[in-house]
Amino acid sequence: MQKLGKQTIKFDSPITITETASIVGPKESNGPLAKYFDKCLEDEFWGEKTWEKAESKIIKEAVSMSVVKSKVSSDNIDYCFAGDLLNQCISSSFGLRDLGIPFFGIFGACSTFVEALSLASVFVDGGAAKNIIAAVSSHFCSAEKQFRFPLELGNQRPPSAQWTVTGAGSAIVSKGGEGPFITSITTGKIVDMGIKDANNMGAAMAPAFVDTLITHFKDTGRNPSYYDGIFSGDLGYIGKEIAIELCQTQGYNIKNNYNDCGVMIFDKETQDTHSGGSGCACCGTVFSGYLFNQLKQKKYNKILVIATGALTNATSSQQGESIPGIAHAVSIENSIN
Repeated sequence: MQKLGKQTIKFDSPITITETASIVGPKESNGPLAKYFDKCLEDEFWGEKTWEKAESKIIKEAVSMSVVKSKVSSDNIDYCFAGDLLNQCISSSFGLRDLGIPFFGIFGACSTFVEALSLASVFVDGGAAKNIIAAVSSHFCSAEKQFRFPLELGNQRPPSAQWTVTGAGSAIVSKGGEGPFITSITTGKIVDMGIKDANNMGAAMAPAFVDTLITHFKDTGRNPSYYDGIFSGDLGYIGKEIAIELCQTQGYNIKNNYNDCGVMIFDKETQDTHSGGSGCACCGTVFSGYLFNQLKQKKYNKILVIATGALTNATSSQQGESIPGIAHAVSIENSIN
């Protein structure tokens, strides 16, 4: 590997995303990307007694599905990096406790999927592993219960609010292979602009996205036109527009090839999701379902995925704290320069 600047690592040897798998809930199953997901659920419980147990089942099945699809024996999986939104990452740790694979529970809020891909890439490139699972999950009902209000209260959501994606995404990162390849990662810094509105996560996370994006361009010497597509994790409609404007003020026009997973996963007009999707599974499922498919079909050959996270919890927001943002980037290409 080669260090570029302070935040970017370039990989000179092939690090392949061998296979992916995605499972989504009922609302996502009625969205515009439904055909790209491996499994679409008909209800939020999926046969379990609680939403939390359902989320654990979803990530367990998504991980198992990615392993089967990859044709890599579970005995040859060296590590698993996984995380979610719930306290102490219980969805991941409970769902994957029978996996029998060395496990790293990680947390980067909604940036966790790219954080997992980044750590997996470093491990594989450094020779510590040949195959690693990177996985995330989230669930609308469990997230609302923990971070905002019990669903039974029927609280009205403001237009700036986003809808936590119910689902899980899993990817197998391997040494060698035929691609798509992870060619570089840019690790984000915590950026806090003082936003305190927990119902406007897009505004809180957009500055972190822009900071990581521009750092990536400066570290690599690239510009927006290098990529077929640049995708943020879950800024939603409001955060997306803020990101475009902030980039413009710094001399970068990303409008032509930029989109947001939270914008893509739902139909705003027919599904009443206000500012779009959010949650760990937002980026996790859109990548593992739609974006990976587009790379395999060569409809995209170079993409930059920047997953965004709001580093907050119920306690900090109630104590009047601001919402720090984080964003991690991974460059994925069909060929290695």
